[in-house]
Amino acid sequence: VQLQASGGGLVQAGGSLRLSCAASGRTFSSYVMGWFRQAPGKEREFVSRISKYGVNTLYADAVKGRFTISRDNAKNTVYLQMNSLKPEDTAVYYCTAARTAIPRGANEYDSWGQGTLVTVSS
Repeated sequence: VQLQASGGGLVQAGGSLRLSCAASGRTFSSYVMGWFRQAPGKEREFVSRISKYGVNTLYADAVKGRFTISRDNAKNTVYLQMNSLKPEDTAVYYCTAARTAIPRGANEYDSWGQGTLVTVSS
């Protein structure tokens, strides 16, 4: 599956952004979808994932209560609603897709989008 992320930009601390990730193909609902991010000079880190039909979600502690992941299988799209943004949320955000039901690390995701930059100013 090919992934195209969008929605990044510059926002002030406390603001909100919604990222979208459009997937190609007819098998979108076969994939667990996830978001990772990579800040300058830091390693890529997990942000969130959502199960194939949106029943189960998982969040990193750093974003829990502020970010919400969702998906629309009819539109082949996964979203990441980001509220109460902090400067430390500044990063390139990547959407990703996994065939396995419970991917336990980045290496278990099969496809990656190109990333979208989120910059949060203080």
